[in-house]
Amino acid sequence: MITLYDTACGSENLGDEIIMDAVVSELNSLFPNTIKRRFPTHYPLSHATKKKAWANDLAFVGGTNLLRNYWRNRARKNQWALPMLDAWRMTPAVLMGVGWNTYAPTPEFKARVFYRNALSKKWLHSVRDAYTVEKLNQCGVSNVINTGCPTLWGLSSVLLSEIPNKKMDKVVFTITDYRRDEEQDLFLLRYLLEHYEEVHFWPQGSGDLDYFKSLLSDYPECSKQINILGMDLSSFNNLLQFQSVDYIGTRLHAGVRALQNKRRAMIISVDNRAEEMRKDFNLPVISRSEIDMSVSKLDDFDFSGICLPREEINQWKQQFLEYK
Repeated sequence: MITLYDTACGSENLGDEIIMDAVVSELNSLFPNTIKRRFPTHYPLSHATKKKAWANDLAFVGGTNLLRNYWRNRARKNQWALPMLDAWRMTPAVLMGVGWNTYAPTPEFKARVFYRNALSKKWLHSVRDAYTVEKLNQCGVSNVINTGCPTLWGLSSVLLSEIPNKKMDKVVFTITDYRRDEEQDLFLLRYLLEHYEEVHFWPQGSGDLDYFKSLLSDYPECSKQINILGMDLSSFNNLLQFQSVDYIGTRLHAGVRALQNKRRAMIISVDNRAEEMRKDFNLPVISRSEIDMSVSKLDDFDFSGICLPREEINQWKQQFLEYK
């Protein structure tokens, strides 16, 4: 058995489910005859549960923006909920596409100590972007390579070549409740209604639907023209799989899910995650100031130009051949 720290369990963001889908798929391919015992990162574990998690020789952390500049024994939102002393007790963990949560100065002393001891010194760590490599290096963790998020690993050149190069009549969009810009987000809604015959909204985060309703409280005529999908991943998957749609929105992994399903996607950057993955891998990302150009940029974007670090991904995977 191997331990898998599950960053989607208890999460309020369905994007974490998209990430964990990819993580589990890759681990199943690497370790087909091994049970993956999953333990949540967002909530404290009991002593008995920790003993089970630490009884295995290998422990992986499923990628998301889990890493941060500080460490608190009473975990803040989405911090890995382990006390400092557990760093010396646990099976040292291996990162798998994990990222730094935000742009920040040099990590605090406690964070540096925790990561140096909680993370494996034997195995290479896989992280989401070059910025996370830099931050871990500041913590004294040097055995780390930039592989991108596991959600990108399946974007083969063949798959990317099959993404349509023409505009669809339908679009699905997202907004982000904790990165609000009411003026720009409302502009996006009106813009999409103007450019598409059919508009769908997918609430990826727990607060997105309430934010959407508040945006349109003074514009009931707009809300009647937008179809709201269910707040679950299957609703989004079904739309992408069975209808020809474009994706435009602020949720990064909704955009990646669209690419996985061979749909055109334009991600609107609202934080470091999308911006860093644009820099590193040429993902289709624009800034909020470019919303009024999103359709034309989507028409012009060459999806075959998305460049993944295949060598680093293979390097990270191949190190576990000896474990088998």
